[in-house]
Amino acid sequence: MWRSLLKQACNTHKSKFVPESCTSSLSSSSSTGFCQTSAFINKFRPSKATKDGFSGCPILGFRENYVFPSQKDCLGRFGFSHSGNPLTFSGKFWNFKGYASAAEAIVSNEDDLSGSEEINESVEAMIKEEKKESFSKQPKIMVGGMGVAKYNTLKRRQIKIETEAWEEAAKEYQELIADMCEQKLAPNLPYVKSLFLGWFEPLRDSIAAEQEVCKGNFKISHAAYFNELSADMMAVVTMHKLMGLLMTNTAGTGGIRVVQAACQIGEAIENEARIQKFLEKTKKKNTTDKKSATESEPETTEQGKLAKNEEKLRKKVTQLMKKQKVHQVREIVKGRDTSKPWGQEAHVKVGCRLIQLLMENAYIQPPVDQIGDGPPDIRPAFVHALKNVIKDGNKGSRRYGVIECDPLVRKGLEKTAKHMVIPYMPMLVPPQNWTGYDQGAYLFLPSYVMRTHGAKQQRETVKRTPRKQLEPVFEALDTLGNTKWRINRRILGVVDRIWANGGRLADLVDREDVPLPVEPDTEDGTEIRKWKWKVKAVKKENNERHSQRCDVELKLAVARKMKDEVGFYYPHNLDFRGRAYPMHPYLNHLGSDLCRGVLEFAEGRPLGKSGLRWLKIHLANLYAGGVDKLSYEGRVEFTESHLDDIFDSADRPLEGKRWWLSAEDPFQCLAACINLSEALRSSTPEATISHMPVHQDGSCNGLQHYAALGRDKLGAAAVNLVTGDKPADVYSGIAARVLDIMKRDAQEDPATNPNALHARLLINQVDRKLVKQTVMTSVYGVTYVGARDQIKRRLKERGAIADDTQLFVASCYAARTTLTALGEMFQAARSIMGWLGECAKVIASENQPVRWVTPLGLPVVQPYRQLGRHLIKTSLQVLTLQRETDKVMVKRQRTAFPPNFVHSLDGSHMMMTAVACKKAGLNFAGVHDSYWTHACDVDEMNRILREKFVELYEAPILENLLESFQKAFPSLNFPPLPERGNFDLREVLESPYFFN
Repeated sequence: MWRSLLKQACNTHKSKFVPESCTSSLSSSSSTGFCQTSAFINKFRPSKATKDGFSGCPILGFRENYVFPSQKDCLGRFGFSHSGNPLTFSGKFWNFKGYASAAEAIVSNEDDLSGSEEINESVEAMIKEEKKESFSKQPKIMVGGMGVAKYNTLKRRQIKIETEAWEEAAKEYQELIADMCEQKLAPNLPYVKSLFLGWFEPLRDSIAAEQEVCKGNFKISHAAYFNELSADMMAVVTMHKLMGLLMTNTAGTGGIRVVQAACQIGEAIENEARIQKFLEKTKKKNTTDKKSATESEPETTEQGKLAKNEEKLRKKVTQLMKKQKVHQVREIVKGRDTSKPWGQEAHVKVGCRLIQLLMENAYIQPPVDQIGDGPPDIRPAFVHALKNVIKDGNKGSRRYGVIECDPLVRKGLEKTAKHMVIPYMPMLVPPQNWTGYDQGAYLFLPSYVMRTHGAKQQRETVKRTPRKQLEPVFEALDTLGNTKWRINRRILGVVDRIWANGGRLADLVDREDVPLPVEPDTEDGTEIRKWKWKVKAVKKENNERHSQRCDVELKLAVARKMKDEVGFYYPHNLDFRGRAYPMHPYLNHLGSDLCRGVLEFAEGRPLGKSGLRWLKIHLANLYAGGVDKLSYEGRVEFTESHLDDIFDSADRPLEGKRWWLSAEDPFQCLAACINLSEALRSSTPEATISHMPVHQDGSCNGLQHYAALGRDKLGAAAVNLVTGDKPADVYSGIAARVLDIMKRDAQEDPATNPNALHARLLINQVDRKLVKQTVMTSVYGVTYVGARDQIKRRLKERGAIADDTQLFVASCYAARTTLTALGEMFQAARSIMGWLGECAKVIASENQPVRWVTPLGLPVVQPYRQLGRHLIKTSLQVLTLQRETDKVMVKRQRTAFPPNFVHSLDGSHMMMTAVACKKAGLNFAGVHDSYWTHACDVDEMNRILREKFVELYEAPILENLLESFQKAFPSLNFPPLPERGNFDLREVLESPYFFN
């Protein structure tokens, strides 16, 4: 009988009793007398016995005082009792008094069960099984999309990365030095790391000596700040920061301006000092040196209270740190931190002294295999030099100081990235939500919601803005920051192989320099001059290659560090116009094809039918070369006609036909080939999981915003705001207009129309590529001179016109013609640009900056002011710091306002779309006018971004802007609003190629 009962209990223990309050009714009873959907006993495990036999039922989630309503009998006359213990069951079989399980109820019935070992063993096995299942069925608490334990582990690692990176580097050098002394052997280290190791100890000792000199001697300009951080950490920050600056110098010359290096090193020292001070404050004060109560002097009541409060606060901070309540800790410490910011002057003084100490202690000699038979050539690794820069129009020159590194150090820079301390790495846990100007993003590293670049008025304006007004902006930044990424290891593997073999493929730079031309054995002055020009050109090319190699190394160093992580996040902040950017500078989705190729969403989603189609379209877009101008059906057809090439690319990227290398975005194209091959080879392609971000890009997005502002029908049709069979190409449209004008001019008599000769010369050169850059930059206020230089570069690349004078004159004519064609096609855009410029001129003429509020509530202040010079005497040289004056730059305020205003609108559109996509359950990433999501969600994102664009422009944006100007400057006269057309914005909702 008991075996039978146990068997029945085991068979039914997977079900649950569900009270009537949770479900409308229980299932009908089975023939055995047990409820089919309810376990006979399962999950009733009291946490603690009471006089009634039961104290609560936490697993079910019921409160202790919950009274079950009566139910139909499920087992004979089995029902819930209304009296006394709510979990006392009255029935013919037994009284069930809150036992955890049937097995435990049976065990408690000693009279019937005693002596049966077989039953006891069965019961024990049941209890164990039930406990295991009970634990597994408890709802898992999630934080940031992961379990609490995993989140806490990653958070601890993140805090360590942010607070101990420099300290860990210093410890490593100390340990290496100790090992070297102990073993009397130099460790086998990479060249650059061996340099750091050689410089670390003498630099640290020199800094420590300087710190002793600075104590109490405030006549030294940097003395007040020089003891804020330990000598070993200051040494590490100085070495790594200077080498990092030399690596990221885009000129690739192996030099960096003193003022730039000093500012950044000084700022890094301040940031690290604040973090260390913060961490010190959270440590419990050592009480071992306190005087005993009998020895101590009697303290006042006030002193006692202060001491107690201090101790309480210290304990609170320590507890919060243990619980990883970082936000609360930051708030407490911020409130207690009375130290003022150092300021730029202190930064350069501290930075200059540290650079000077590094130069005095950092030496270099060639590697052993390069020394030869002579004595070792030991020389300084860094030198300080003064250079002249010629001012505009050769009106004079200005001197500035630079720190230059030795050629050996410069060569080593390309292999330095993997040994560098890189602050502001991608985060392992979701960023802190933004709640204020300097509250959000990284847990400990200084984080600011806006990159103001020292523009005081903009910074103060954002700080004063009520939090409620900024909440939409904060929400959008949090949404972008919470997108989880991971490294695409297959693409990274291909990149590593190409890079190890010297680069040169897939737009990767050649890892070798161009050999310098051999000096001609002649005294001919003309030949010598030609040789010198060639040497200059080769050196310039090699400098550019060096800069690009350093850039690739930094990107790959970050990718390699992150490749084993399950996922990571990019905290975002804004520029002053309201455009969002990732705070990590090297490997992010705003970067090059290399960056975008090795990044993918951490979350994978099944492709589905629409996703498979969008993946094919996406591959065609990445291949480009005109394919991206076809209709969607044409792009799908292109992809399907190249399936053999796609499979070959996925299977043998470097050994096969290498079809993917002919794409405009080769690494992204290869990633798409791999994903599509996997799907098409699957028995269920639509069920294939895809991590690939699929892009939808605006069609000349700046002109789209102008067309919407002006309700311009002609402009709207040119930039795909209306329905069409295939995407309209605005660049081809402008090129066609330019060609028509030139054809007319070419028929004129050169004697009466000098443009006739230029037209005849250029008529075969006009295509979309010639005019594309000028059209793109037209919305940014490109001038005639800018357009001329752009077109001149294109013509020079083609080598169509050999004579420089003829090339210049032809470029002038082509630029004028292109701007005329633009004016004809985008009249509304031109009139709005002109109106915005005039308004800015009126305001700036009153010595006021142009300011406005974006549709999302972000206040914008244009930062263009005349800069004054401030001389600071440092230990290295007299530095000139540029500081804002009270005088605004009228011309710059006027010319910059139209593009800045449009950028603030495209930033608003992107952020509105991001928040709406999050609410719809989509993963979203944005690159200004390029929106990304999973392939299966592209249709939904397309619907959302069109709705948000219409919502944005249904508001009276220009009317609101004019009203804000008139309210701020009631005494000024502003020009009337430009006339607008009758384009129906709702057409955007049906336009398939608006973003495509």
